[in-house]
Amino acid sequence: MLVLSACSLPARAAEAARGWQPGDHHVHSEWSVDWDRSTNPPTPVPGGDSRYTRTRNAQVAQGNGLVWMVHTDHGGPGHSMVNRDRAWPALQEARRAVPGLIQFYGMEFDVPAAEHASLVIAPGPDEREQLFAIERDYSRGEPIPPATRDEEQQMLDALAYMRTLSPLPLMFINHPSRTASGFGSWGEVEPRELRAWHDAAPRVLVGMEGAPGHQGAGVHRGLYRDANAPTMGGFDQMTAQVGGVWDAMLAEGRHFWITATSDSHVNVRDGGRDFDPGQYSKTYVWARPEAGDILDGLRDGRMFAVTGDLVDALDLQVHGAGNDRATMGGTLALAAGAPMRITLKVRQPKAANHQGQHPALRHVELIVGEADKDGTPKMRTRRFEAPQFQREGDWQVVSWTLPAPAQGGFVRARGSSTGEAVPLPDVAGEDPWQDLWFYSNPVFVENVAVSR
Repeated sequence: MLVLSACSLPARAAEAARGWQPGDHHVHSEWSVDWDRSTNPPTPVPGGDSRYTRTRNAQVAQGNGLVWMVHTDHGGPGHSMVNRDRAWPALQEARRAVPGLIQFYGMEFDVPAAEHASLVIAPGPDEREQLFAIERDYSRGEPIPPATRDEEQQMLDALAYMRTLSPLPLMFINHPSRTASGFGSWGEVEPRELRAWHDAAPRVLVGMEGAPGHQGAGVHRGLYRDANAPTMGGFDQMTAQVGGVWDAMLAEGRHFWITATSDSHVNVRDGGRDFDPGQYSKTYVWARPEAGDILDGLRDGRMFAVTGDLVDALDLQVHGAGNDRATMGGTLALAAGAPMRITLKVRQPKAANHQGQHPALRHVELIVGEADKDGTPKMRTRRFEAPQFQREGDWQVVSWTLPAPAQGGFVRARGSSTGEAVPLPDVAGEDPWQDLWFYSNPVFVENVAVSR
């Protein structure tokens, strides 16, 4: 349990060295190859899904203010050897060329019986072989046709293997509702699968994209092509709907986080549907600017997701009696019904965003959830308009005091540049730069009995 008043002096020193580190865990390069299927096995053709080199992506990411980035190319038949023998040397070249950017090795893993996930490998002497073994033995796209690997159990087997590795890899499910056919009508990723995967390796598979990439797609934002199941304010319906899938998982006590990524393949200025890493979407991690602490922050939920540089710092705290408080990813113990004070502080950047705008923050919303008697999430919310914000230097602040959930629960927050009380379904042709949101990750509240 993270209760800040109980931190030791070394822990306080480590905390003091942390700051908000922006990054992106879903970026493609020329090693998201096409395949010449006239040969057996198929021959990889570099540049199939993206024309950009890893060095170019790293340079652009750093230029857009990112501190960290994950290289995540698609798989395919025999792609484990492409990653090992060609993409890996390209990563080393990018690390040499852009030493100021923390660059993680990874891939967009083809999930058996589902779709895609960002797989992040911890830097170290074994990272090349660790990814090679995972992709070779477990990726859905790896077998040479006509062989297949597309059973639900195979994903559970993959996670069972990954949880034995040291250091542990990390995984986020990408664009979870992209294949849905309606609100609550799931496609290749179902809530029961998210739960099963999280149960199988809760310290490996730790979350999902809250805001998918491809935000520059003019017709289908995020490439969510079914008009009955679009993104909502650029965020996936599982995240955007209060009381929806994400809230249901949090109400169960699951430490399951959300992020925002570019899913960069080809930039809109080059005729594509994407923004560059850091150009539109960012995941900010509270960490020291070093790979290990950034991975810990991603694994432990010390992060928030934002589009269009609406905010660049966020402090969500839940306070109990005295000095006891917890922040994102942490847990605060409170007696049922005890006063619980929520404070949210956000900071907006002084510099213009990459569209040359200084977007206004029109409103924020504090969201409290708990499990109802039937297990479904019971939600309470409070919305604050901009005139209600308090100013503390560069920070805009709101607070709300209410009774702690009787059986424990969670607190999260979001805000927007729009006047929409809740994010509306996205429509063809809308300008993503006029529809900006941030979402925090949760703080948990644990119920404790009152001693008599």
